[in-house]
Amino acid sequence: MKRLLSMLCASAMACAAFTLPAAAQAIDWDSVNVKSRADINLRDPCVLAWDGLYYVYGTGAAWPGYGCYVSRDLEAWAGPYKVFTPPAGFDGTGDWWAPECHAYKGQFYLFASYKSASLGHRRTSVFRADSPLGPFEEIFDIQAYPAGWDTIDGTLYVDESGQPWMVFVHEWTSMPDGVGDFTCARLSDDFSCFVGEPVALFKACAMPFNAGNKVTDGCWLYRSETGRLIMLWSGFRNGYCVAQAVSLSGEITGPWVQNPVLLYRKNSAHPQDGGHGALFAGPGGALTLSIHSPESKQAGQHEAPAFFEALDRGASLTLKENSVPWLRGAGAALWNAAVWVMCGVYGLFD
Repeated sequence: MKRLLSMLCASAMACAAFTLPAAAQAIDWDSVNVKSRADINLRDPCVLAWDGLYYVYGTGAAWPGYGCYVSRDLEAWAGPYKVFTPPAGFDGTGDWWAPECHAYKGQFYLFASYKSASLGHRRTSVFRADSPLGPFEEIFDIQAYPAGWDTIDGTLYVDESGQPWMVFVHEWTSMPDGVGDFTCARLSDDFSCFVGEPVALFKACAMPFNAGNKVTDGCWLYRSETGRLIMLWSGFRNGYCVAQAVSLSGEITGPWVQNPVLLYRKNSAHPQDGGHGALFAGPGGALTLSIHSPESKQAGQHEAPAFFEALDRGASLTLKENSVPWLRGAGAALWNAAVWVMCGVYGLFD
């Protein structure tokens, strides 16, 4: 539990934003606009569990800029609260996508993407504030990326030595072969720039049984209870879904191998597709997956946050609900054994 808590704490639309309260605990839940989870139109949800409350950030909570909703129980949500408003002359012109908030060394960091007017490309930047509700201020130099790259969906990873990294999507739209990948880069101590060159990790076509996939979305890093480094990521296989990979070296630079079993996909248990997964400590500290669903909308539908309790199986995660215990356990055991063998082989030739 201590490992989990330490790890988890480390669509253009006009949205009204409420005046920020002095402290989140001061929210008057009877007077502010409160919506049910299903009524929130939000993509790419990322939940920060902090000081007894849940903050869900995502695409569409505020436009232009970034916003979030606040909840005590993951069902009734107050907001939206605008946490970043672009100041006059700001370089962002649109595509205010996928904000994530991370607590790190007493401050809060927003990793979020926008379309740069000066560069003509999407870039993930970093913003800092003293509160989960902001106001956030940009601190990252978006010129740090190689020229001509579209980069989105950045997330924070802190390795076991304490080194912070940004892991992000090198989007298919700017790849020579039109296939997206995941890339990582060390961050400076103040998160203002990269230290060293970015390192490519794996491409979208690595998704099991789907070599035609070109989309890499929504990465999230998790260190399991047995020490395995797992990455959740999204692409398309019979709809939007959540895949998972494991690092054979235990380091962010990999090499990475893909679990043939998707963590979330459209099936008999889940009639709608969904993805862009992230993890947080839910009620009672339970490991919880957040996604938006559906991705493939029909008339009258919109994307909304969905939450599922997840189980740590060592080298993989499984969803607790709607699964057969013995089969789930056997499948995880087989994958754990396969990863153990692959790690041993990798160690012989590293």
